[in-house]
Amino acid sequence: MEGCLLLPDSLVLEIFLRLSHTAVLRAGLTCRQWQAVSRDEFLWRELFYNYYRIPRSVPRHPSAFSWYREFKRLYDCIPCVEVQTLREHSDQVLHLAFSHRGHRFSSCSKDCTVKLWDTERPDGVISLVHSSSMRQFNWGYTQFSQFNADDSLLLVSGVYLGPHHSSSGEIAVISMENYTLLSRVRNKPYDVFGCWLNETHLISGNLHWIGNMTSCSVLWLNKAFQDIESENVNVVKRLFKIQNINASTIRTVMVAHCHRHDNPDLLLDYEAQSQARRQKGEQHSQHQPLLFDLGASGSEEELEEGEEEEEDYHRDSRGHSFSARRPQSSVSSLEQVIHSCKNVRSSDREIESKVAQMMGRVHTKAPESSLIQSAESAEDEDKTYLLFTTGSLTYSPHQIGIKRIKPDQMTTSGPVLGEERSSEFFDSLDHVIDIHGHIIGMGLSPDHRYLYVNSRAWPAGCVISDPMSPPPIAEEIDLHVIDLKSLREERRSLRAHRAFTPNDECFFIFLDVSRDFVASGAEDKHGYIWDRHYNICLARLAHDDVVNSVAFSPADQELLLSASDDSTIKVWRSPRMVRLAQASPRKLRHRSLLPSWLTRTRNSTAAGSVNGKP
Repeated sequence: MEGCLLLPDSLVLEIFLRLSHTAVLRAGLTCRQWQAVSRDEFLWRELFYNYYRIPRSVPRHPSAFSWYREFKRLYDCIPCVEVQTLREHSDQVLHLAFSHRGHRFSSCSKDCTVKLWDTERPDGVISLVHSSSMRQFNWGYTQFSQFNADDSLLLVSGVYLGPHHSSSGEIAVISMENYTLLSRVRNKPYDVFGCWLNETHLISGNLHWIGNMTSCSVLWLNKAFQDIESENVNVVKRLFKIQNINASTIRTVMVAHCHRHDNPDLLLDYEAQSQARRQKGEQHSQHQPLLFDLGASGSEEELEEGEEEEEDYHRDSRGHSFSARRPQSSVSSLEQVIHSCKNVRSSDREIESKVAQMMGRVHTKAPESSLIQSAESAEDEDKTYLLFTTGSLTYSPHQIGIKRIKPDQMTTSGPVLGEERSSEFFDSLDHVIDIHGHIIGMGLSPDHRYLYVNSRAWPAGCVISDPMSPPPIAEEIDLHVIDLKSLREERRSLRAHRAFTPNDECFFIFLDVSRDFVASGAEDKHGYIWDRHYNICLARLAHDDVVNSVAFSPADQELLLSASDDSTIKVWRSPRMVRLAQASPRKLRHRSLLPSWLTRTRNSTAAGSVNGKP
């Protein structure tokens, strides 16, 4: 454009502010002046807030260096491109779990198998390495699995086929060295699921009914395997004995290790972010990431700096398509409660409820101290919390119970079993968080600072007069965020996903949390991905039936798995990682990022949209 009269930069910027981000990128290819203006930080801040529809009060991610890169991160680093479909299961796939290293993952299914998969093949293809059927142990199906801290053992939870209306389950421990079964532990009700406390001990549950609507949940600590010393040392020990009223029971136990609460991956409190940024600036004069690197490899960062990247990426399979549910083959624990109480008169239920509350006040140990006060007075002390769903008003789980596990409770050594059972007292809960709705899923952030909870809300202001008639629940699923340091709900709930089953047929929808994202399944035949910092939905992942579980790779949050009632496991990677995989077999001839990004945008218009936009 030599010899031509150039427009002032301010006027070019005003024009660019009225264009879409794709038009700005095209215009930036025209000349050097427009190229420079197209990277203006003020311009990309405006494009960012407008495109993602984020309130202006929400600050930029604390680790972001520029608005342009932050726009690109949310657009290009979301695992929303379907790259593989695994069809080895013959029935509904209920749960997925990665190893801590990310080199393996396990899957549980209604076909009563637990399968192990390899994610480290040189060609990037995920392959099946082992499958174990649990039918020989009279299981109905496998429902949940979890690797221990060093990935040497796998906990597998399933539903045990017992007498009519049985709610029993069982936990099996499998060695990852030779895939042998090391131990089996009874687990009741089965939707306690079970979890690891540490590398060698796991937590299971048992349920004892005291009346028609009153019961006692006992949580047990079990050694994962027996060795020579087990002949003289306890392999099981009672952790807690908790009274349940109004037909509620303890379900869905998980353990939170709180040693990183003061140094989390991501602070969700915007004011705390600002304070941390100021403190970090005082300590480091040079420009460094505040909390963590956003995840691009060093080699690609160098290419971005030079305006070069891989070969063309010609399609955006953002997985934006939309749908419903799994019938339980066995009687659920909720159905068992309803069945046992349906012939009891309401007056008798009221009397039993009052008697149970009186008995609880007399026979429940007083809490030693407030969990919030102890957290404030001993911030540097490592704490371990047992989290579980419970309730006090009705049989549907509507509260999060929290119980601190002390260091002397971390092992089965100690008082003998007979002395443990002689206690006539119930243990009190250290803290209870009421969700005001039916809880259908929970997941911890990688640093265990935040608990994410899927729930279906009750009507505002509703009053529960009959514990056997809980309020109707919403079709919209709310994703609550609870700060386990302050024990308060953080920000507003995330929304986008839906469920349709009524109260007495609700089932668990497993969610997962990575460093930057949170994902969940839904009954509308989709998985969903949100950004944790901005509270926005970024992608929908299509299946042919209900999505029961999702799982991020702990080694790479740009790899996500989803499991569905359509009997498949889908593998999703980010557009950025797909380009890298496609380019790796051949010598790259580097070219500008902008044309490939524009091509991807054109091709994605018909396929779907980010944030639900056309």
